Amino acid sequence: MTNSQLSTRHVLGIKYLTVKDLELIFETAENFKEVINRPIKKVPSLRDVTVANLFFENSTRTRISFELAEKRLSADVVNFSASSSSVKKGETLLDTVNNILSMKVDMVVMRHPAPGAPSFLARHIDANIINAGDGTHEHPTQALLDAFSMREAVGELAGKKVAIFGDILHSRVALSNIFCLKKLGASVRVCGPPTLIPRHIEKLGVEVSYNLRETLAWCDIANILRIQLERQDIRYFPSLREYSQHFGINKAILDSLDKEIVIMHPGPINRGVEITSDVADSDHSIILQQVENGVAVRMAILYLLAAKR
Repeated sequence: MTNSQLSTRHVLGIKYLTVKDLELIFETAENFKEVINRPIKKVPSLRDVTVANLFFENSTRTRISFELAEKRLSADVVNFSASSSSVKKGETLLDTVNNILSMKVDMVVMRHPAPGAPSFLARHIDANIINAGDGTHEHPTQALLDAFSMREAVGELAGKKVAIFGDILHSRVALSNIFCLKKLGASVRVCGPPTLIPRHIEKLGVEVSYNLRETLAWCDIANILRIQLERQDIRYFPSLREYSQHFGINKAILDSLDKEIVIMHPGPINRGVEITSDVADSDHSIILQQVENGVAVRMAILYLLAAKR
């Protein structure tokens, strides 16, 4: 493993990581990818380190991915699901955290519906904090595993064209992806209905398009986001059927392009809405590689942060 170190004690957002940090994470993840493909998948790197997974929002895939990463590194793992905890009885975030810290936790992986909650934590407690998604703000580990998967598929990202499709407005994945891809030198375009594209997003250095076919023809990689109905308090488009007709990606559209593009999706997939099964399961798709890479990238982040302790 490399002797270099991250520039930060926490992973709160891509915004706070340097390009050198990104390269170090990818390099370390490559090493861990070899580890998790061995017959014996465990390494003792985090033995005697206690990691608390604090999930104040439902999550299956991210939580399992982190838990697997922690166990592969031999960490002691404490799982805390707020929906079934004292938070329902009115306990504050700081109370919850202080109680968990009194159990001598070294690292905290946190998902929270309030933007900025992991940063608040980082200011108040001594543990290393990893943001596993805060509201509609950032989801840095998803962007890192996405970029790692893109690099595996197409090589260096400088000069590559990446399109992010779908519900950009409610997506923390989109924001983290934009920050990450811009730092790595890619050109980024977002595409979706006007109601699901945030105002002034061009200020982040991205192009905006409302034309699915034209954007697919432009890009090398299509990262397709799901419609986040659970975050939508009003109707942003007439119906899922209409969304699918205008912005759903199917095999016929891909076959009509004069080139092959890489298809990605952070999951969970709404099959038949933003993407059809024949696209999700096609040779174009690296969706399952993203899942595998998620464990390796999260192992890398945990390992590198543990070195900062």
